[in-house]
Amino acid sequence: MTTGTVQTAPDDGLTAAQVAAARRAGRTNAPVSAGTRGYGRILRTNVFSFYNTILFAIGLALLVLGRYGDALTSVGLGLVNAVVGAVQEMRAKRKLDRLQLLDAAEVTVVRDGAEQRVPAADVVVGDVLVVRAGEQVVVDGPVLTGRAEADESLLTGESDPVVKDPGDLLRSGSHCVAGTARQRATAVGVDSYAGRLTLQARADTTEATPLQRRIDFVVRLTMVLVVLMSGAILAQAFLEGFSLLRVVQITAVLSGLVPYGLFFLIAVAYTRGAARLAGRGALVQRVNAVEAVTHVDVVCTDKTGTLTTGALRLDRVDPLDGTEPGPVLARFAASVTDPNPTTAALAAALPGAPSELRDEVPFTSSLRWSGQVTTDGEAFVLGAPDVLAPHLGDPDAVADRVAARAAAGLRVLLLARSARPAAGLRGDDGRPALPDLVPVALVALSDELRPGVADALERFAADGVAVKVLSGDDPRTVATLAAQAGLDVGEPVDGSAVAELADLTESSDSADNTADSADSADNTADRRAALDALVARTTVFGRVAPEQKERIVASLRRGGAHVAMLGDGVNDARALKRAHVGVAMRSGSAVTRDVADIVLVDDSFAALLPARTEGRRIVDGIAVSMYVFLTRVATQGLVIMAVTMLGLGFPYSPTQVGLTLLTVGVPTLFLTLWATPSEPDPDLLGNLARFVVPASVVTAGAGTVVYTLLYQGILQGFTSGRTPEQVIAQFQSYTGLTYGTDADFAEAAATLGAQTGLSTFVGLASFVLILFLLPPHRFLAAWTAPVPDRRPAWLVLGLTLVFAGVVGTPALSSYVGLTGAEPPVVLVVLPTLVCWFAVMWVVLRFRVMDRLLGTDRLPGRVGQPPS
Repeated sequence: MTTGTVQTAPDDGLTAAQVAAARRAGRTNAPVSAGTRGYGRILRTNVFSFYNTILFAIGLALLVLGRYGDALTSVGLGLVNAVVGAVQEMRAKRKLDRLQLLDAAEVTVVRDGAEQRVPAADVVVGDVLVVRAGEQVVVDGPVLTGRAEADESLLTGESDPVVKDPGDLLRSGSHCVAGTARQRATAVGVDSYAGRLTLQARADTTEATPLQRRIDFVVRLTMVLVVLMSGAILAQAFLEGFSLLRVVQITAVLSGLVPYGLFFLIAVAYTRGAARLAGRGALVQRVNAVEAVTHVDVVCTDKTGTLTTGALRLDRVDPLDGTEPGPVLARFAASVTDPNPTTAALAAALPGAPSELRDEVPFTSSLRWSGQVTTDGEAFVLGAPDVLAPHLGDPDAVADRVAARAAAGLRVLLLARSARPAAGLRGDDGRPALPDLVPVALVALSDELRPGVADALERFAADGVAVKVLSGDDPRTVATLAAQAGLDVGEPVDGSAVAELADLTESSDSADNTADSADSADNTADRRAALDALVARTTVFGRVAPEQKERIVASLRRGGAHVAMLGDGVNDARALKRAHVGVAMRSGSAVTRDVADIVLVDDSFAALLPARTEGRRIVDGIAVSMYVFLTRVATQGLVIMAVTMLGLGFPYSPTQVGLTLLTVGVPTLFLTLWATPSEPDPDLLGNLARFVVPASVVTAGAGTVVYTLLYQGILQGFTSGRTPEQVIAQFQSYTGLTYGTDADFAEAAATLGAQTGLSTFVGLASFVLILFLLPPHRFLAAWTAPVPDRRPAWLVLGLTLVFAGVVGTPALSSYVGLTGAEPPVVLVVLPTLVCWFAVMWVVLRFRVMDRLLGTDRLPGRVGQPPS
């Protein structure tokens, strides 16, 4: 327990005994250390996933049986995927574990009646702390004595410091900018505001992107089909008396049908996309954010530090007394001892020489004005009009003009001079005091938009992306700035409206289960619907607290929106975590940068546009790769079923399945890296089925013909009138392998020769399928229009040559379990490949499968895969 109250006098603080008791009870301000998964759990989750466990078990069995090459093929893919996933999660964990909202600096506490410096982590519940200007507040608790001005902008978004008098709450994470106060610690450690915020920021909120979910669905569906098929094939193997080694090999081949390589491929694509974006002003900290930003249709952004630079700009100066106020403002700004954003904006717009001052009253949030008295006795004051107005001859003299400027969203200040010569700006007690004043000018300031914001917002609108501004400032000011940036702001909404609906909803959700529970549920639904409607129709929200930003994001997500949240302060961290994509400015707080998925290193809002383009490139590349991957999987599955049903042995061995690294892995890797951005396919799964089903059926049918012809031809050639010795000799001439005197030599030779022909045909057909997906010429444009990029065609040519080299080289072909380019193989494979190409062209060009199944009348972009 880390909260409580120990009543002691502010001057005495706790005694040493009370501090020791609090430490024993665990009521210390210890840094937050929980919130993320441990390294052991991350490793277990990634290494021993369901699919990897199957692969490892098969690999272990093959290892025990002495099939080391087959074991390596089975285990290798699982290890690669496990390492990639584990490394990514561990990197994210290290970043979140370092996240701390509070500094590690020492603080001043009062113990045993004396002030002493202690580490912030040693503060206990009941301690009396001395908070001075420039220090961070490290615990929650009320002010006991004194007065302080707290900068809570990182926590609440309010840009102006807040005066804290005795009894007011000082929250951890804020900074004291003026004054000195004594504070009692009532909430420390994880129970303090900063502790709770840190714990929430550390929570693991990683979620899959739409593309990842589609791939996961396809992989799971394939696994289910493979399990069903495996049961039937293995049952037949046991009935036919296959050896244990043969059963394990069959299991390894069947498990290899699962396109688990898609996960590795998408990880590579994300990593390359992140590297490309790093050179364009966006640092990607969660790799799948590169794709996630592509699906964003609503961008929520803070105002200060995101849309604006955080600096002010002089908009206009309205003279009030008939004199030119420019020189006076220039001297005033140049003479300030401690410049603030207001005087910095004045000095930038009105450069001038400083005056010699006799006295100066610096600006504070409690005074809301600052003043200077020159050596010749002139006194000038610059401050909030409502504070200075009572000291004017006519308090309402400037009210209308101030209201007009404020309604336009400008920050309005009044410049006035003393009505009496030689009048000072202090009372008899030496404290600041305003004399009678004469208005000199109204000064209107506006926030400075970041470069490129207006253009970025225009491009977002052209892409159909809505932008909503969530700020802690006045709604009118925010709306004016948003309008300047080009947004259609509509009617701005105060955060209190969001808070009211959200609080009513939460109170109804937590109501007791009574006879009115049904009515309560209806009321909750109505209020939630009202909140969702308010959020959906509103563009600008002002004076919103951090929890209200989070609720707005949650409401948008309930409505089906894919949300990105941009922020720079700690007050934005919760909303960043709640959004699909959290984006932080580099100049923002360390906490916000650590929880963000993307950091804009140049603080440029426009850097999100290249991120969307890169995400589309990734989606497009992975989509093309899915066509190739799934066609291979379906083809192999259909061939295995057909050959098994024909009783012609088993068409693959584990080492031959490893050949798919060349026929599928390498080409899909290059196709992913070479992809060009285009609009996402809204019917990706439907178009996948329209291509994969006919392509796999035709390819599997032709492959089965190749396998059957070679199996029967070789078997009959071996056994026709030959002695066992002649069979052995011919087997060795075909395979280059040496076997004993078993009677199954002929069948083994036939199986190996047929497997060689099948693997050769399917490999070459896989290359040609790439030309159907990305046709370089109209002759090949049976599925989609030709593409201008010729690299895929050159890739196909290069892969074909490499594949021919592997098959034609005895050492390499033997390593992958093939006999080589023997004459029977060539004579069967090449004519079949030509016939297959003709049939594939007709089937794809005239949508034969769609017509047979009636799917040609279904909606969707038929025949338009990403390219």
